[in-house]
Amino acid sequence: MSEPIRFGVIGGSGVYQMETLSDIVEIELDTPFGKPSDAYIVGTLHGQRVAFLARHGRGHRISPTRLNQRANIYGFKMLGVEYLIAVSACGSLQEGLKPGDIVIPDQIFDRTRSRALSFFDDPEVGTEGLVVHVSVAHPFCSFLSNICLRAVEQAGATAHLGGNFVTIEGPRFSTKAESIVFRQLGMDIIGMTTTPEAFLAREAEMSYACMAHVTDYDVWHETKEAVTVEAVIRMLMHNAEVAVSAVANAIELLAGSGPSPHASALQDALITDRKAVPADVVDRLELIVGRYFDR
Repeated sequence: MSEPIRFGVIGGSGVYQMETLSDIVEIELDTPFGKPSDAYIVGTLHGQRVAFLARHGRGHRISPTRLNQRANIYGFKMLGVEYLIAVSACGSLQEGLKPGDIVIPDQIFDRTRSRALSFFDDPEVGTEGLVVHVSVAHPFCSFLSNICLRAVEQAGATAHLGGNFVTIEGPRFSTKAESIVFRQLGMDIIGMTTTPEAFLAREAEMSYACMAHVTDYDVWHETKEAVTVEAVIRMLMHNAEVAVSAVANAIELLAGSGPSPHASALQDALITDRKAVPADVVDRLELIVGRYFDR
């Protein structure tokens, strides 16, 4: 690309395009981890080049468990993205987080079971020989989260900064017992895609934040209907316009920002002796780890 693409957006359920982009091109990518969910839609917004990806593919074709999230994040890295905003649908586990509200979470509780969680743990792709323990004590970028908060408020929506986001495997919704237990554990919102997306973004040394749009009260709420696809879709359509407006605001607020605060996230995370790492592994993951090796 002739211009850098520093900003990326992942559209979740209900957000499959960004009408606010101009000068659009579609970019199909192959990564060492396979194909991303769809083509990246690259366009201009507030004078900035932005890459958009429909997380589940346009038309919502891919189940949460079957998402190739490593390919999705690696593709953004190939495009040069430093700041990545995720738009996600979620259920509320707390009375004060109402359908239509937007939560900018600051913590993740992982309850998934069968997902590829790291770029550095895949014998099929050939990443053995390099062990990496990245720090994710604070899995979301606080700088980008605050930008998202301001962006959502400018869009006129009710925003909440902070919250524990539990990621379940899916694709089914929770049982009532599970929902009640998550509340007892102190979880605030529930969804199906933030793991491993946030962790992969950190391994790729990107800033990552999430605008989580509350669609329902999950199934714990005694006086509300059980969550249904119909109810979720109805609220998603309501939220989609707000989501696109908030993302546009965030890009405008980010214009002129410096390097990602997490641009050196792997600095102290590579535990393997550099001399013991196979050269082909470094070559394969050059975009992520290449600068940490003398070539």
